[in-house]
Amino acid sequence: MSDVFDIILLLALPASGKSETRKFIAMQNEDAKKNIFHLGTNAQMDDFPYVHLMHLIDIELKKQGYEYLFYHAPDANFKESVTWGVLTLMLNQDYEMIIKKTKPIDKNVFDLFHRIDETRIQLGQKPFFYDGDKCLYDEEKLAKVAEALQKDYETMCVERSNQAPKTIDGSTLIVEFARGGADGSEMPLAWGYEKNLALLSPDILEKAAILYVWVTPEESRRKNREREDPNDPGSILAHCVPDVVMYKEYGCDDMEYLINKSDRPGYIKVERPEKTYYLPIARVDNRDDKTTFVRTLPWDPEKEKVLYNMLSEGFIELWKKYQER
Repeated sequence: MSDVFDIILLLALPASGKSETRKFIAMQNEDAKKNIFHLGTNAQMDDFPYVHLMHLIDIELKKQGYEYLFYHAPDANFKESVTWGVLTLMLNQDYEMIIKKTKPIDKNVFDLFHRIDETRIQLGQKPFFYDGDKCLYDEEKLAKVAEALQKDYETMCVERSNQAPKTIDGSTLIVEFARGGADGSEMPLAWGYEKNLALLSPDILEKAAILYVWVTPEESRRKNREREDPNDPGSILAHCVPDVVMYKEYGCDDMEYLINKSDRPGYIKVERPEKTYYLPIARVDNRDDKTTFVRTLPWDPEKEKVLYNMLSEGFIELWKKYQER
């Protein structure tokens, strides 16, 4: 049996400390990474680059005289909640292309359009860009959209490739994403973690454990406003989610509901047609902010100690469950 996690799903509300947690662990010494955190050669995936690219697509479509495709407005939520499922299925695509290398990476933006269509069809929705071989937009105008996006998409593909290990043996893939529902929603959520975890590929679910960074929605909104850097809107650490999205999409999440619902304590139950999966989970308590300091070097030694202790306890708990899964 391997002595490292194969896949960690790093989940939480926006601005909860997911990316700071990832950065903090990445800067630990090799002995701690292997023997405390049980992490191998690091590989990373998250869906925020696709969220950002969808905004850029909307902006360029508007320039060509079309309505926004994904969002109600640049600072608003998705037009269709099913887009959360699209993002999850695109993570599956990345896993096949970049981690398992079973499919080649095509850095052409038109491939992105086809990827989005493919996931929408999987979810029972109509494609956005192509119906078979028929382009659903004026081809010249769509070509202009593609030209405007090409550099951004190519950069994302290169960064994705650079983050992948040469082999998945002895590596740990950290997959970061957030899912939720409107403020005041009742459970179960339509497009929360329950629905989206079940969309992950069986290959991911067989190997995954969940590290959940626990903050309140109020704390999530506070930290989200604080981290904004208008000069770097595509940054993982510095992007700011609009307030309307924080209330309509991230006003709550369903992780505690799933923890309490599971018939196996310490594991999240994920039901798919082929099998029921039980994903071990550790919930680290960041309601009293322990991670923001990670953004700026040098680190305060006392804050560093507190965060190290919190995370090491969480990972030790998670590793024990992972071995017993």
